[in-house]
Amino acid sequence: MKHHDFSRRLLVLSVLSTIFDSLNAVEVCSNTILPGSKGDQGEGGGEGDQGRLGKTGPPGLLGLTGELGDKGEQGRTGKMGPAGDQGDAGDAGVDGPSGLKGKAGATCDCGRYRKVVGQMDINVRKLKNAIKFVKNVILGIKETEEKFYLIVKEARKYREALINCKLRGGLLAMPKTTDTNTLIADYVTQAGLTQVFIGLQAGQKGGGPVYADLTPVRNYTAWGLEEPSGAPSNTSCVKMVSTGTWNQVECDITMYYVCEFKKSRRGLAAVL
Repeated sequence: MKHHDFSRRLLVLSVLSTIFDSLNAVEVCSNTILPGSKGDQGEGGGEGDQGRLGKTGPPGLLGLTGELGDKGEQGRTGKMGPAGDQGDAGDAGVDGPSGLKGKAGATCDCGRYRKVVGQMDINVRKLKNAIKFVKNVILGIKETEEKFYLIVKEARKYREALINCKLRGGLLAMPKTTDTNTLIADYVTQAGLTQVFIGLQAGQKGGGPVYADLTPVRNYTAWGLEEPSGAPSNTSCVKMVSTGTWNQVECDITMYYVCEFKKSRRGLAAVL
């Protein structure tokens, strides 16, 4: 029993010793961790170097409008612009003074002027008769309501006669009615001729007789005893004899011919 008590005491002493060492260690650590008292304020340091520029910040708010500046010098004159619209008419001006009274006019001699006009009418009628005399007697021109007819006393072949009439502004005469045919026949007789070329061919390719203006012969004909065959040949040209009859004839022979012209100033000028 004594042995156990001794061991127990040693154990107690060992524990107490350990506790004591621990307390000393805590005191030492406590003295090291706790801060000391605040010291006196030191002197201010010198001004430091300027730091680096920072990034540009956002734009500030719009400031107040400043005062107007002084008027600048006048600039150079620019180019002249387009003319403007016409303005409204202005007010009428003040009436001017009346002019001097003119001299009295002479009395109109109306009877004398009527006499002059009457004489002019007589002269116009004489001139018309003279023109008619020139056309009918001297030139031998015949006319209807619409056309003039002229015998050309120059012996030509049919084609040459056709071209010559066109150069004069007309065509070889084309008797398309009884009246026209009779007029040309009488004209040929009065001229002392027996036959002339007229604007007609007895045969054409693909058809029968045609006039010089290429229209077909339909409503009126004055053929002699033999009707044209319609086949084109060297004898397809046509002449009119003084009796008014149409006969086929060779195109290469030469004879006088009749031209026709439309009634107009230009047509009369071509005839003359």
